[in-house]
This record gives sequence, structure tokens and C-alpha cells, in this order.
Amino acid sequence: MEVPASSPVDPPAVSPAARTSEAAPRSFRHALVTGGAGFVGSHLCTALLAEGCEVTCVDDFCTGRRQNVAHLASHPGFTLIEADICRPFDIAPGARPPDLVLNFASPASPADYLRSPLHTLHTGSSGTWQALQLAHRYGARLVHASTSEAYGDPQEHPQSERYWGHVNPVGPRSVYDEAKRYSEALATARARVDGTDVGIVRLFNTYGPRMRGYDGRAVPTFIRQALAGEPLTVTGDGRQTRSLAYVDDTVRGILAMARSELLGPVNIGNPTEITMQQLAELIIELTGSRSGLRFIERPGDDPAVRCPDITLARGKLQWEPQTGPEEGLARTIEWFRRHATG
Repeated sequence: MEVPASSPVDPPAVSPAARTSEAAPRSFRHALVTGGAGFVGSHLCTALLAEGCEVTCVDDFCTGRRQNVAHLASHPGFTLIEADICRPFDIAPGARPPDLVLNFASPASPADYLRSPLHTLHTGSSGTWQALQLAHRYGARLVHASTSEAYGDPQEHPQSERYWGHVNPVGPRSVYDEAKRYSEALATARARVDGTDVGIVRLFNTYGPRMRGYDGRAVPTFIRQALAGEPLTVTGDGRQTRSLAYVDDTVRGILAMARSELLGPVNIGNPTEITMQQLAELIIELTGSRSGLRFIERPGDDPAVRCPDITLARGKLQWEPQTGPEEGLARTIEWFRRHATG
């Protein structure tokens, strides 16, 4: 039996209050960022503080790193709380109630979620529930970080938000894919049942400074190997594609979603595709490395293609990426040159 690939009529959902992006953009006074010491989370903390917003960063340091937010420690508007969001958590006593919650706590790299499968599932389920509880309690807008992995190994290309996906629910990547799909369903249900102010973003292949060199993702792996003069390990035949979004662009898209009234989901990513072999060769060129390529076995359920349709983000959020791969990769390579990776 063939499962329908997409909804032919219904647009991405909006909240019960008939929210539209035409409302005046919101500003925020206090944002709580779960997973705020992670790669994307730490960039969100930095951007929000630069806009004059107070920030509470919540992280259990399972995959996040203290050095990612060390530069914020002395900022008067920054508070760091070490906590597992799978258990009830709250802001510091006496703090201003948050009007924005950014739910970015989850292992996100293959190395992390394959090492901690149950924690990944728990974070996507119980952790998302706790974040939704806190947002509802304070009447805050919650933006939930989902992923292009919700589409699995897609049979529709590029992937629009109407596409239901092609995911193996018991495969090696399922703990991450299904945790994110469940958390989308949970966030949507809370919006529909009790009016929690929710927005869902599906992030595509974000890269940039503060990635960990050994987290298993292609960009940091290739950069680490190129700088060390090692062969770049390209999986399969290298023809599988990804669409790389520089972290500054991703952060702009997330904050545009926060200021909107959309429920989503909304794709946030760069629609320019690149094969893994092309990516490896570009990184060799940009680093000036003499490394070669070494082709290795392709992981199970590895998507053959990945490319976002960002029509919705362009139209409703007036957002699109501005950083090309050469510029973004050059910035990332420079960061890796100056920092130890792990």
C-alpha cells in the first residue's frame, strides 16, 4: 500500500487564534533557551543579548559545552542554569518571566544520538513537554527546533512542509528522527488544545563556528581532517547531497519565526545543494590542504538528497539565507584553526 507523500490542499498549520505573519513583529524582554550551550543554542543566546533581551540558558551539558557560552558569563543579562529539561525546571527566583522559549535541547549529531539513544528520545518527548509547560505557564511564545530529518530519506525533492516524509521508525537514525517527529506532534497538539503559542522550525544542515570536530557531521569532520592533513572520509560514492546553511542565517530565520505568529512547521535552510564529494573538495581547496579523499561505507538510512523548499519562509517570514558556502566555510575553517576541537 502506498502512503500519500503529501497533503494536496492543507497549508502548514496555524494556531487556533488564526495567527498570521502580517501582525506587527514582536520584541522580547526575556528569552529562555534550552540547549543554550549547544552549537545553535549558543549563537541564539549571543544574538538575543545583542538585541537587548535578557537570556536564561538551560543546559545539562550532555552535548553542549561551557566554553560555547563562556564569553557571555559576565554579561548582566545572561543567566546559566544547569538542568535536565526532561525534569520540571524554571527560571531563577525573582527573574523576569520569560516571554520567549526557544527549545533547542537535543543531541543532534549522529555520534551523539547513536551513543545516547534513550536520552535522545526522552529529550524529544519529556523535554519538549516540560518546555511547553513552562511556556504555557508564562504565556510565552515557544519556538521548537525540529529538523530536516523529519523528512527521512525523502521521495519528494526539494522538501516542502507539506511533505509527510519517508522515515524508517526502527532504523539506526530513528531515535533522532522519531523524537523530532513526535515533538512536532506534541507541540502542535498543545497549540490546538490549550492555545500554547508555538512555532516549529525545521532546520537543514546548519554549520559554523562552535561545532565539534568529532561530532560525526560532514562539515566539521572534513575541516578537522583537512587541517590535520588526513584523508577526508566521504561516505558511499559521494553523490548524496546536502544543503548547507551558515549558522548566522539560521539564527536570523529562527528569530524571524519567533517574532511571527506562525505555528508552522517552516523550513529554515539553504536551498543550494552540494554533493558530499564537492563539499570535501571545496574544503580541501579553502584550507589549502594536500589531503585526498577516502571513500568509506555509507551509513544505514543515510538520506540520498536533502534540499529545503523555503517558499514559506520567504513569503511569510521575509527570510532567506545570505551567506554562500565559500564565505561560510571560510569563516568556519578560520574558527577551527584558532580553537581546539573535540
